[in-house]
Amino acid sequence: MATYKQIIQQYSKLLRDVTHIPIKETQILLLSLLDKNQIWLHLHYDDICTCEKKLLELVKKRATSYPLEYITQQVSFYGENFKCEEGVLIPRSETEILIDKALDIIKQDNDIKTILEIGSGSGIITITLANQTTNINFVATDINPKALKLSKQNAQKFQVEDKITFIESNLFENIKSIQPNMIISNPPYIPTNYKLPKNVQFEPKEALFANDQGSEILKQLISYVAKNNIKYLLCEMGYDQKKIIEDFIKTCNIKYKSLEFYKDLANFNRGFILISNIN
Repeated sequence: MATYKQIIQQYSKLLRDVTHIPIKETQILLLSLLDKNQIWLHLHYDDICTCEKKLLELVKKRATSYPLEYITQQVSFYGENFKCEEGVLIPRSETEILIDKALDIIKQDNDIKTILEIGSGSGIITITLANQTTNINFVATDINPKALKLSKQNAQKFQVEDKITFIESNLFENIKSIQPNMIISNPPYIPTNYKLPKNVQFEPKEALFANDQGSEILKQLISYVAKNNIKYLLCEMGYDQKKIIEDFIKTCNIKYKSLEFYKDLANFNRGFILISNIN
């Protein structure tokens, strides 16, 4: 019989082609099985492994490029662990920048009372903002009922469910009566002909792809904000969509106070902040 340390070293070799941190991911899979933390593992490295067969099954599944987050049903975001499951988009660390941008605006504008998220997925954006702010009502929408169910579970976990209204809606269909001060979104923005990396192919296509250019939903969000006198729009976007957005705003003659594009940690264009020309 082998120890945890020996098993981790042995099984991690199966993950060398799918991750640059095979030992770390093997540890994560092990700890998710045992429902233990890293400190426990350090104290029990030399104990006999009690779940060798089950761990091998998980490692083999991960070796197919199946997402680690779907296997463990957890994802780390903004320093917290959220529930994650197949059929719902996996949050990315780049979206933490979007949170920071929103919080900067909220700190400067005390008149923000309602924030609407379009395409909330697992709820990580709205829930994080609700957890970091006071006296703001949130509305989170998604077309995917499975995503809404998961986001409600995450809201309950962080005890912010009373601050959030969850609505099943295809973009703006079921939110006609809501007048937010801010719309925030990480919408689908990938062109339909783009070939996804193997691991991303396991995620829901409707949360990833827009149209041929990938900009259709971004344009709809901009138009909606302009027509409905909404002060702030914060969106993620594709790295190559800056000019598309700038040209669309010019072509539609949309009046705005400022338009800021921001980059991610890899220095790629990652999102934009549109502030409307209203008081």
